[in-house]
Amino acid sequence: MRQTTGFVESLLRLVGVDWTVPGFSTLSRRQKTLNVRLPYRGSTGPLNLLIDSTGIKSEGEGEWNARKHGGPKRRIWRKIHLGIDAETLEVRAVEITGSNIGDAPMLPELLEQIPPNQEIGSVTADGAYDTRKCHEAIAARHADAVIPPRKNAKPWKPTSAGAIARNEAVRASRYLGRALWRKLTGYHRRSCV
Repeated sequence: MRQTTGFVESLLRLVGVDWTVPGFSTLSRRQKTLNVRLPYRGSTGPLNLLIDSTGIKSEGEGEWNARKHGGPKRRIWRKIHLGIDAETLEVRAVEITGSNIGDAPMLPELLEQIPPNQEIGSVTADGAYDTRKCHEAIAARHADAVIPPRKNAKPWKPTSAGAIARNEAVRASRYLGRALWRKLTGYHRRSCV
């Protein structure tokens, strides 16, 4: 927060505005109740959502230093889970968790951030999201799941819409091959996240 305060103060000086910037303790208190709304200009047609997550080191030595010098074992990571619009590349959903939370459990929470009246055409994610809970959450929003089945994937009992859609993906990737399935489904768009 001190860095943020200093950064904003320097920006205001550059612009020539004589405004006071709240101190870091004020920012710390207010961030707990801050509700951030991300502006969204919208895309044409249904939303094609691209999902992925990555780790962010928040405390401890850098990876190179830890490998070279055997730094302390206490390195704290956070994970940022993102959902972006494939057309506009705007962030539509975001969650930050500890490093102990996996990717798949966060997909339903990311989908909840999309307004219920927003039509979702497809949800594209990597193989870590190939779980029943993820496929059910996507099917509940009447969207297509573009998630590559695992290499040893077995069909699920077709008891729900998510299982049926996933079984079709398993059959298609076996019949066409994984590379052609990825090309035909547009799976490569996920790299935009």
